[in-house]
Amino acid sequence: MALRPFQGLHPRVAASAFVDDSAVVIGDVEIGENSSVWPTAVIRADVGPVWIGRETNIQDGCILHCTPVGPTSPRGAFVTIGDGVTVGHGAVLHGCAICDLCLIGMRAVIMDGALVPSRTVVSAGAYVPAGMELEAGHVWAGNPVRRVRALTVHELALLEASARHYVELKNRHKAAGPAGV
Repeated sequence: MALRPFQGLHPRVAASAFVDDSAVVIGDVEIGENSSVWPTAVIRADVGPVWIGRETNIQDGCILHCTPVGPTSPRGAFVTIGDGVTVGHGAVLHGCAICDLCLIGMRAVIMDGALVPSRTVVSAGAYVPAGMELEAGHVWAGNPVRRVRALTVHELALLEASARHYVELKNRHKAAGPAGV
């Protein structure tokens, strides 16, 4: 795995977590227990921290980055991701907060200061503008994102199932070793 310090800040990865060899994790990053970071994901915490909770999966090709404290952003915009979150392939999370048990769809983009509350789905290809706060328990889609409908009981259960699936899958990858054999 490509864990790289930046200006004295080192990534901190829980022993039970999995970071694929082709992923790049730089700087002030914390990855929680049983979380996973998949091939070609880039987590670059060189201008602010990125915190990833427990049992969260950052899938292939995702990009996570922050906005530094400065004249246009007096408090900065950092990335915080809760527990049991599934971040789909190619999503971009920039300076946003994602709470527990969410699904961020493939190629979704979530911008600075946006808040995705617990048990929320952001659909594939959706764009969440800077500063927008979504309402929990709904599916959000579009560019810009809009509330589509409430999640069903079945969909709420799938959020937990997705997190469990990726914990099991990362365990199989860790057991297979670096060559995947």
